[in-house]
Amino acid sequence: MAQNQGGGGGFFSSLASSFSNFKNQVNGLLGYEGLEVINPEGGTEDAETEAQRGRWKQEDRDSYWKMMQKYVGADITSMVTLPVLIFEPMTMLQKMAELMEYSHLLELADECEDPYMRLVYTASWFISVYYALQRTWKPFNPILGETYEMVNHCGITFIAEQVSHHPPMSAAHAENEHFVYDITSKVKTKFLGNSLDVYPLGRTRLKLKKDGVILELVPPPTKVNNLIFGRTWVDSPGEMVLTNLTTGDKVVLYFQPCGWFGAGRYEVDGYVYNASEEPKILMTGKWNKSMSYQPCDLEGEPLPGTELKEVWRVAEAPANDKFQYTHFAHKVNSFDTAPKKLLASDSRLRPDRYALEKGDLSKAGSEKIWRRNKELRRGPERQKVRNSVRDGLK
Repeated sequence: MAQNQGGGGGFFSSLASSFSNFKNQVNGLLGYEGLEVINPEGGTEDAETEAQRGRWKQEDRDSYWKMMQKYVGADITSMVTLPVLIFEPMTMLQKMAELMEYSHLLELADECEDPYMRLVYTASWFISVYYALQRTWKPFNPILGETYEMVNHCGITFIAEQVSHHPPMSAAHAENEHFVYDITSKVKTKFLGNSLDVYPLGRTRLKLKKDGVILELVPPPTKVNNLIFGRTWVDSPGEMVLTNLTTGDKVVLYFQPCGWFGAGRYEVDGYVYNASEEPKILMTGKWNKSMSYQPCDLEGEPLPGTELKEVWRVAEAPANDKFQYTHFAHKVNSFDTAPKKLLASDSRLRPDRYALEKGDLSKAGSEKIWRRNKELRRGPERQKVRNSVRDGLK
């Protein structure tokens, strides 16, 4: 993807009629990058039309940009208060639970005797969540001690908690008769003006119970494009590596970066390797649609007499959903998946989240600000107490 250095160049010349004032502001920034002239849907709209699309009003965008200029190049994980109009009525803890939608793939992996097909199933399961991650609405940040629990889905018990306020960090555990899943979610961000790079720093591990194999995931980074100007969209260019720590086998999949006018967007390609790093199975597909596999030779070419077989396909989603939710996302957000004795700290009970779900942006915004200010006052003290308790349990 092409990027303009110093804030000048073709992007601003193509948008001069609409953003002349904005251009003068940006030209003064040193080392600015991140404004892509691109149509990620692969359409034929001109750059000016594409750049003006989005959910922000013009005056809101200009005002917010003036406020955000000072953060260019910084990690803004927990230092910026964002307007509620760009949020979805779900917290990050709930969004972590969306990975459970296609948990039947882990049942197949657990019962599979072929160690390489086991990796095909588990890698496809990890890829499946990217369809949900492409939503451009921002989830609410959990406060310290906030929790989320989900039951009544494939025998899974899922629980997540916000375990650190600054830096923000979440931990989650999921389990049923086939697997145990644990994740510590921590990210580092880099704000580039109209885009945001997100680097995962946490740890993700999966245990399949039948054979006791343990797998560890290293996901690719994520880039959120057109945060303020244009239609917001998400890309995850880079490598995803899933390693069987028990045997040394692994999957290496490459997420293609989105090129000009959407070229290569969503595409994922790679191989399952044995412990000697010899390719055994090729995998290919699109992370927003489906994944397929085919046995291959040592050169990575499909074996004669074999065919490409589909292993996962995204489920049909509701049409014209306001927040681009899947059917499963609505389940995650509902009390149908809540345990009978729901903790008072559960994300579903957040007043700001609930108000946004009901369409009351004014109340959602005021509740969000109140909760943030309260957390800023109490966060360090609460974190100190929690650390002392944990130290005492060691």
